[in-house]
Amino acid sequence: MSTENPTSAISTSPVSIDPVDRVIRYHIQTKHHFNRYARALGYLDWANQPDPFRRFEGTQLIPLPLLKPDEEPLSPSYDAIYRKEPVASQPVNLQAVSRFLEFALALSAWKKGGEMQWALRSNPSSGNLHPTEGYAVFPPIDGLDLQPGLYHYAPKEHGLEFRAEFPVEQVAHLLAPFPPGAFLFGLTSVHWREAWKYGERAFRYCNHDVGHAIGSARIAAATLGWNMALLDAVEQNTLALLLGTNRVDDFAAAEPEHPDCLGVIWPLGDARGKGLGVREHEEITGKGLEERGSKTEMPLFLDATLIKDLSNASWHGKANRLSQDHGVHWDVIDEVAEASWKSQASRLTVSLGSALYQIPPH
Repeated sequence: MSTENPTSAISTSPVSIDPVDRVIRYHIQTKHHFNRYARALGYLDWANQPDPFRRFEGTQLIPLPLLKPDEEPLSPSYDAIYRKEPVASQPVNLQAVSRFLEFALALSAWKKGGEMQWALRSNPSSGNLHPTEGYAVFPPIDGLDLQPGLYHYAPKEHGLEFRAEFPVEQVAHLLAPFPPGAFLFGLTSVHWREAWKYGERAFRYCNHDVGHAIGSARIAAATLGWNMALLDAVEQNTLALLLGTNRVDDFAAAEPEHPDCLGVIWPLGDARGKGLGVREHEEITGKGLEERGSKTEMPLFLDATLIKDLSNASWHGKANRLSQDHGVHWDVIDEVAEASWKSQASRLTVSLGSALYQIPPH
């Protein structure tokens, strides 16, 4: 099969080096038009359909309990998470983490047509291709029987792959500016999973699916009485270090992952705050939530120096290869990923009327 890089279908006028212009150019180039579709392979190469399940060979897989609907933690009705009264907050233990991942990213059903069988998931996906991968960083949490470190979620097995072992003191210090019981939840995209079908439009679909995953995670957290906030001031270089997507040797024979976003999740208490405001950071001590009068400041960023130190920890596993052959390589996807890469960000904080403030899911 050809591995050529297709030529552009739009004007060959000089390309701007401005990142915003480059992203807009990609948007224009990958539109469907009245007289033509956006570029793709033109057919489905079933022999090289991507494996929908990423695994890291050589890692420890920790099975999560498969909970029945009537087992703890019980889930509230859907409308309950939008009511004024808060949902009862669950402790962060293995059962609650299992329920969270079940509602956020897990398999929800298997379907069969003829000799073909495929899985559906809690998070919707364009073409059911599921380019989105989920990760969690857990510090030491009372009641959570997991070693502190980075974990990759394996939906088919409903388990956590232990990717990196983080020193207890360092990861605890990293999470210190957040409410008690907080952990990090990261999302990445395998662009190839969408490019296999949608060609040059794959970057669009990957971002679309990340949005779906954020939404399902927000709702999953809310059913447990947990809060979730995007750490929108985390640079992508820092995110790549934390999630290990920059580890070339770990992806040497496999399709790379693009680090998309990171959220912080924490359990609520009995009280709720009344205000929320985002502003630029002045100073976060790293010793705990910063008190400012009656409000509490929570950062929407992480200490990049701490994450650099964590990246030197003990890592485990190599990513599996999802397709034997990739056919056409769409350079335009790499170009827009580079152009939209967040290399710097304002150090924002969020003002909570209380550290227990609940942000309703949207």
